[in-house]
Amino acid sequence: MKSTPIFLIIAASLIVACAIAPGLAPVGETPQVVESAEEPSPMLELTEAPAGEPEVPEEPDAPDVPDVPGVMPRGVVDADLIVDVYDLEKAWPGTTLLTDKHTGAARLIEVNMLGEIIWEYMLPEEWGEWVVGFEAELLPNGNILFALTRSGLYEVDRQGNIVWSHEDRQVSHDADRLPNGNTLYVFGARDEISDAAVKEVDSAGNLVWFWFLKDHFDYAPYNEIDYQGWGHTNAVTRLENGSTLISIRNFDMIVEVDPEGEVLDMVEGVAFSPHDPLVLENGNILVVSQTRQVHTVIEIDRQTKEIVKEYYAVYDRPNMPVRDCNLLPNGNVLITAAREIIEVAPDGEVVWRFGLADSVPELEDSAQLGFYKAERLSNLP
Repeated sequence: MKSTPIFLIIAASLIVACAIAPGLAPVGETPQVVESAEEPSPMLELTEAPAGEPEVPEEPDAPDVPDVPGVMPRGVVDADLIVDVYDLEKAWPGTTLLTDKHTGAARLIEVNMLGEIIWEYMLPEEWGEWVVGFEAELLPNGNILFALTRSGLYEVDRQGNIVWSHEDRQVSHDADRLPNGNTLYVFGARDEISDAAVKEVDSAGNLVWFWFLKDHFDYAPYNEIDYQGWGHTNAVTRLENGSTLISIRNFDMIVEVDPEGEVLDMVEGVAFSPHDPLVLENGNILVVSQTRQVHTVIEIDRQTKEIVKEYYAVYDRPNMPVRDCNLLPNGNVLITAAREIIEVAPDGEVVWRFGLADSVPELEDSAQLGFYKAERLSNLP
């Protein structure tokens, strides 16, 4: 196969589609995407060009890259963050929104496919004690919704203004804005049997729906569990059929409940300490499963209650825990671990990898300081 000129590869990287960005930021030193003269590897490594390759023109401080669909927005380089695997043909194009606390300071950041930061929101220092396992999601209006453990729910615009909030000390881990404008969230941080595991509030903060574990599991062995709370509910999703999917970490359980709160389906003991389950088009569940030895992303058949596929496994403790998985439109899966966020193709190939550079010391407490959740944003036409 003939070698592809490097300037064509650089051009290709600039037409990767992305999500909405607030504007262009100064550009730091950009990693170079190169291809070997031999048969190309399925993964393009981001590294310096070997001797003899054409020189890449130095980019101006403010490149003329329009922030429109089909063009990658440029950002600033953070020396702590790198992208060392990026397959232009196989990775789903866009930007990635994530929560980051690896330095101890909590922030929301959006990065492009090269790992450059195109948007950042630093959480106020006074919120620091509540920033444990926090997650964020993009709203249809372009704002960002995030949940702070034992503090509340907050919506910020792209200029960093808080435009909506709901204070509730009984909140943690996950919150979703529903199509009707209501917000659904969970509580599992040191929760007690008397606490609601799931709540739904309207835009005025009025409680309009709730669900209690005690109504269904207040008997042995469930009511004897106590590990960072009783159920430690950590994720919730409102399904298209009106039911609600709930992840109960301490019970190794995922349940679907109807609007009246009755349990319609239960998957127990298949995913251990489940995190971030979602229902696929085929009816199966994609979820993170955690044991002491390995953290995996698995697909479960809801009818047989069996694992039908494993997407990725993490055995190295510095990169644990894995706590988030999202299915992308091209069939790839975006997986968030403590030190890295990777995109995995259906055949198991890692086609994009973003994470902390080797120069970043091992996190003293990866569960508290590592990445928690991430989502790939895209505005492809």
